[in-house]
Amino acid sequence: MRQSGRTRVAVDAARASASTLERRGIDVKGELFRAVLLFCVVIGVVMLATLLIYVTIAGWPRLDVNLFTQMPSTRDPQTSGFLPAIVGTIYVMFGVLITTVPIGVSAAIYLEEYADASKWYNRFIETNIQNLAAVPSIVFGILGLAFIVRGPWGLGFVAFAGSLTLMMMVLPTVIIASREAIRGVPSTLRQASLGLGATRWQTVSRQVLPVAFPGVLTGTILAMSRAIGETAPLLLVGATTFVRFLPEGLFEGAYSVMTVQIFQWAMRPQEEFRTLAAAGSIVLVALLLLMNSVAIWLRNKYSREY
Repeated sequence: MRQSGRTRVAVDAARASASTLERRGIDVKGELFRAVLLFCVVIGVVMLATLLIYVTIAGWPRLDVNLFTQMPSTRDPQTSGFLPAIVGTIYVMFGVLITTVPIGVSAAIYLEEYADASKWYNRFIETNIQNLAAVPSIVFGILGLAFIVRGPWGLGFVAFAGSLTLMMMVLPTVIIASREAIRGVPSTLRQASLGLGATRWQTVSRQVLPVAFPGVLTGTILAMSRAIGETAPLLLVGATTFVRFLPEGLFEGAYSVMTVQIFQWAMRPQEEFRTLAAAGSIVLVALLLLMNSVAIWLRNKYSREY
């Protein structure tokens, strides 16, 4: 009885203290939620910094010219390089770019400017786009293997098959980002253009898209940043773990990418190959940071105030 009485007194005192803080203009629940968010951000930043420091220390000895100019080797890790994987990554990312941007931006324009929200098929498209954005990447790898490599298209294990697989994975991101950018254009701009006699397409192409360009470009670069770091779907559609020659192009020949090559080196028991994998990770992280920095710079450069 005495213990329960003390507990009630403590609870009443806490409530009185909280009510006193609220009367003074202090939001107790809001401040607590803010502290929890700050704690989560600090944990994430500390873990990321720890990982980057570890990878940098481990891979720094192999950051040399051979890393970019030599072929991979299973016998001599000191002279082994990432040249075929770097060229293969360029091919695959180029294929992703030329397929994702036209389809993604066109879909966003249709859904925002032309689609009738009352039609069931438009609602069905929007629901599927939202759901596809959360599908694991390995699922897209299975779909790419079934329909692009071996299915009706039958492209085989070529770089463009990897591009189309990654395109399916990042397409929802491009569509959602482009829709948000187009939606952010003031409606008065559209009304003024239509009021002056411009057609719907002239309004979209000459007024809406130039204003939405920074957001569309930012979403595209962020989607490319996600695609360049994927490994699992590319393993299923032909990105081999060891290639000693340069890829012949998008539509023929074997290929590899940096993420798959890093995975292959990291699985080897020799410490020298793990150092090589860490050096490749540094290059990949630097490339991702560069792409994100470009996205931020372009958004700030071309953004307009209305």
